[in-house]
Amino acid sequence: MLFRSPEYRLKRMRHVLKMFPKTHITIAAATSVVVAAAILMSPSADVEANRMAYSLDLDEGTVKESGTPSTTRPSKQPAAEKTPEDKATAVPELASISNEAQLPEALDTAAAMAEVSEPELQWQEYKIKSGDTLSSLFGKAGFNDGIMLSVIHGSGEADKLQRLYAGETIAFATDDAGELAAIDLQRNLLETLHVEKTEEGFTGETVVREPDVKPAFASGVIDGSLYVAAREAGMSDRLAMEMAGIFGWNIDFVYDVRKGDRFEVVYEELYLDGEKFDTGNILSARFVNQGKEVIALQYTDSNGDTDYYGPDGSSMRKAFLRTPINARVSSSFNLQRRHPVLDVVRPHEGTDYAAPPGTPIKAAGHGRVQFAGWKGGYGRTVILKHGDNITTLYAHMSRLGKGIKNGTKVKQGDTIGHVGSSGMVTGPHLHYEFRINGSPRNSRKVKLPDAKPVPKSEMARFKGFAEQQVAKFELFRQNYQHLALAADE
Repeated sequence: MLFRSPEYRLKRMRHVLKMFPKTHITIAAATSVVVAAAILMSPSADVEANRMAYSLDLDEGTVKESGTPSTTRPSKQPAAEKTPEDKATAVPELASISNEAQLPEALDTAAAMAEVSEPELQWQEYKIKSGDTLSSLFGKAGFNDGIMLSVIHGSGEADKLQRLYAGETIAFATDDAGELAAIDLQRNLLETLHVEKTEEGFTGETVVREPDVKPAFASGVIDGSLYVAAREAGMSDRLAMEMAGIFGWNIDFVYDVRKGDRFEVVYEELYLDGEKFDTGNILSARFVNQGKEVIALQYTDSNGDTDYYGPDGSSMRKAFLRTPINARVSSSFNLQRRHPVLDVVRPHEGTDYAAPPGTPIKAAGHGRVQFAGWKGGYGRTVILKHGDNITTLYAHMSRLGKGIKNGTKVKQGDTIGHVGSSGMVTGPHLHYEFRINGSPRNSRKVKLPDAKPVPKSEMARFKGFAEQQVAKFELFRQNYQHLALAADE
């Protein structure tokens, strides 16, 4: 059975309430208030002695006694017979709330004070596998394509039911008559597409739950691999990659990392119903590389843009990625290199990265596509122009990235192509060149321009934030050290 959030149950309750005539609902709401008040104001002994069953006459707008008093405890005094006048005043507020303007408040009162029972639904749940289609899943649940079409052609987001992915869960609900009443497509723990049948037909909406977010701390020392050290510190591979991405503009994690380098990270842990189910973003991090300390803080400015900055407001990013692909260097920048195919001395004006065919290649910086296509011995090539004086070249691709053509604007990190072995090469790799004013530079050593720092208009706000974050970071570190010492003892 899929999880039903309190928000979903309240929304469902209101939907059921709306199916009744408005006057009936207002009468029911008012009557609920009166009955509750009568019970609360009666002496406890008399309540036990004169416990009655009540029925609501929605057409007449009255409360009627049904059945006889409970005989659990005999009444000392016979109950006085109610006169017609008494009965007429049993619901004194009916007239005052029966006008339509007060209907929303009456609905909320009824939803809060009177439990509305939903029709009992029977659910069938299926785990979506590779090769499943919406039609085949409807068939498994016992519904034909006609019903499926009526669902996906419904209102709201019902048509999104057609987008299925392996690993998701779909559930079909039937009513007492065996007719389709609702469908839940659970994308993940937080997101569910809910489709239900209404008087107007099927309608769908995406229901998103907000997880509880708690900060967590991890610390590690590198003995061999960054990823092994991160795992030993309790971090996931995704967090390790995110950390490498944050510091990747300042540290080359393939060649610069040394044994004994240290890292500390404050990150988000995500909880649902008190149970941890995933991790979120890195909030702050510290990396000590060959004795040099680098601190990064996640900051969201007043425009809602989020990035990582040093405590002084400088951007952790550079205007260019140091490497456009995470892979080992197979041939370095060398203006006196002997060409491996032609066997002649020919300058190697770029850096080669060996990687499996199909590996994504990222744009090193923001720019525009100056050239995209076949370029002689370079094979499939993309050249990006960044500002007035810098170009980057990516060669020997197996295919270009989606939408990459002459004139296309790209952002740093966009996939512009995939590793291949097109052109004059001996095996699959990326050939990457970095040029300033047309002259080739060693991309691994050239001084890269910084990305924009925190704007001056934001600096006062940022400094207050940075002081708080650094103080929290130090507190986490101290607590972690105390725990570690206690564990050793």
